[in-house]
Amino acid sequence: MRRLLIAIASFAIITSVHAAKINVLLITGDDVKSHNWRETAPETKKILESSGKFAVTVVEGAKALDDADALKKCDVIYLHLYNATTPTASDAGKANLLNAVKGGKGFVVAHLASASFKEWEEFKKLCGRCWVMKTSGHGPRSVFKVNIKEKNNPIMKGLKDFEQDDELYAKLQGDAPIRVLATADSDWSNKTEPMVFTLNYGKGRVFHHTFGHDVKSLSTPEVRKLIERGAEWAATGSVQPGK
Repeated sequence: MRRLLIAIASFAIITSVHAAKINVLLITGDDVKSHNWRETAPETKKILESSGKFAVTVVEGAKALDDADALKKCDVIYLHLYNATTPTASDAGKANLLNAVKGGKGFVVAHLASASFKEWEEFKKLCGRCWVMKTSGHGPRSVFKVNIKEKNNPIMKGLKDFEQDDELYAKLQGDAPIRVLATADSDWSNKTEPMVFTLNYGKGRVFHHTFGHDVKSLSTPEVRKLIERGAEWAATGSVQPGK
């Protein structure tokens, strides 16, 4: 009987662990006028939560980084913000973000979020590559081919090259070592550009994707899968089979 009770208790613990969801802190609240964050932020939340793996808390503004306790409680910080008209992060907020990721929290950078906090040099290193105004750019929004580069990577496994209706970001800046997972050929820069990549920052993992001009751009099945897998990898270091 004692062995049976121990076995039941152990199974309950294991079940509880597997049932635990990844806590995402999604920071949004500002962007350029052509990026309707009031639509794309809820859609991103929907993508993550519909997988059954995530619990997403949405907060607005860079001031969210001032809450060190909130950063400690989450597993991954998802930056869906470009502070186009709102204040930059405070010194305390900047330190909180760096300490969280260095300490092992996951970090996801989406679309124009890499242009945030332009005065903050270390943020550029955290993003791996960043959008620099008047240097980075894209041609007209169009349908382009995304080429999978690391087909055996857990984030990319099983995915094939696909077409994406979006802005093809080009000339992102930075020299931090990155692992490029997907690319696209830009007519604007006449170069092959990184669309999806990862990097390590301290003990933390960073997943950076350039997709997400609008809800339509987030409707591509492969993009939705990449967002889900990338956030999971950033949070845990692995990707488990989904529902």
